[in-house]
Amino acid sequence: MLAVSERVSGDTVFTEALIWHKPVGRVTEEFQPIACSDTDGISFPPPKQDVPLRLDVPGERWCPDCLAMIRSGRNTAK
Repeated sequence: MLAVSERVSGDTVFTEALIWHKPVGRVTEEFQPIACSDTDGISFPPPKQDVPLRLDVPGERWCPDCLAMIRSGRNTAK
């Protein structure tokens, strides 16, 4: 599944997490809309990547709302 990442800071560099979101639409003015929100998105997004739905990489996970939309077949924001 094509996805774009969001880096979420933790208390230390060892507790940072990478959250994967389903992108929707095109990047405009360095902003990538995401499926889980009508208003939020990723600023200055990294390139989209093909990400498995079952992640086994420590510190990485899918956004629960994006994953639910992927599994239900919905393609747009709430």
